[in-house]
Amino acid sequence: MSSQTKIDWSALSVKLHKSYGGKIETVPKVPVTRLEDFNIWYTPGVAEPCRRIQKEGEDSSFDYTWRWNTVVVVSDGTRVLGLGDIGPAAGLPVMEGKCLIFKYLGGVDCFPLVVREKDPDKLIYIIKALEPSFGGVNLEDIESPKCFYLLEKLQETLDVPVWHDDQQGTALVTLAGLINALKITGKRIDHARIILFGAGAANMCAYRYLKVAGAKPENIIFVDSSGVLYRDRNDVESLKTKNPWKYRIAVETNPENIKEIPKAFEGADVVIAASKPGPGVIKKEWVKLMNKDAIVFAEANPVPEIWPWEAKEAGARIVATGRGDFPNQINNSLGFPAVFRGVFTVRARKMSDEMFLAAAYAIAKYAEETGIHEERIVPTMEETEMYVQEAIAVAEKAIELGYARRKPSRSDLEAEIREMIERPKKQMELFIKHGIITLYPEYKELKP
Repeated sequence: MSSQTKIDWSALSVKLHKSYGGKIETVPKVPVTRLEDFNIWYTPGVAEPCRRIQKEGEDSSFDYTWRWNTVVVVSDGTRVLGLGDIGPAAGLPVMEGKCLIFKYLGGVDCFPLVVREKDPDKLIYIIKALEPSFGGVNLEDIESPKCFYLLEKLQETLDVPVWHDDQQGTALVTLAGLINALKITGKRIDHARIILFGAGAANMCAYRYLKVAGAKPENIIFVDSSGVLYRDRNDVESLKTKNPWKYRIAVETNPENIKEIPKAFEGADVVIAASKPGPGVIKKEWVKLMNKDAIVFAEANPVPEIWPWEAKEAGARIVATGRGDFPNQINNSLGFPAVFRGVFTVRARKMSDEMFLAAAYAIAKYAEETGIHEERIVPTMEETEMYVQEAIAVAEKAIELGYARRKPSRSDLEAEIREMIERPKKQMELFIKHGIITLYPEYKELKP
């Protein structure tokens, strides 16, 4: 398949998903070379670790089982990628894919769990009941505003880290990219006028991170499916009960009470769009109204809100999307594998915004140290060293905040993290070399 051939990724994905029968499996991590080994790993030997956990308490399960390094990816299938409410079974391929990335990029074991239950309180009950099996929870593809409620309640009630990647993952990588985009354009975050286009999970969380990073709420304008969000809009009062997270944003931002989208773009420095697939969702004429050296993040998939070349033609200096076939991919895969690697290495009980901001700054710092320019504001998923540095930053912040169950030295921490991140790649090489993973003809034809 030549580099000039246009690849139908959807058709190829369907064929290979069927050929492989899914993307992940469990494999042993202990030696089994003789029948007697099962006396260690199963009965009678296994009874003693069970007794130890019963005697020493649940925390010791992190010493004797896979729990210390295992996250469960939970979804009800109500907001799957750009597909919407397609149900849990139809969402399972995405959750499997998430687990693949967790393992390959972060060395984190992962279990995909789709649940036929939409009631948030029942979901909380289910996840709470499953807590003894896992070291962390990743909420995935759950509709807004239910996702905010679930995250808050689970963080309060569980004694393991809880994360919602559509919120925190996207937001922290967005912030990392923005930090470097502002450096390139010579703009300051506390002076920048910012439009958050789309009021779903990603941008609602991005707003929180932007404030902590120094952005001023009075310089921020939100645009949702009903237009510009302003405090006197006729639906704002109802948000107090329907969506209190959005209500707080309505009263904190847009003090000028701007009501029209073109007016919101006038004099803006940054637009961060995480709304619906385009093109044409953001118009060229709006971008033309922005300040010189404008920054446009159009993160909708599979098609960004505005095509990158259109944004550039309209005067944007830096453009980022959610796609890997354009420069500056804002991909939450730069975030969650390393965040969980850092969290699990120190066996943290909780996650916090301070840890996620540490991750964002680590991503931005690595990109700057290895060279940033208008078409490289964040690293790519192939840059393994970034994951190592990001995981270290998260682990050290967890120790600093008092969330860590263990506190290795800096040198031990780096060695452990590096070994865990590099291990899956070594396994992959061996599996392919020895034919344990088959390379089907359709895959072999793909050129790097």
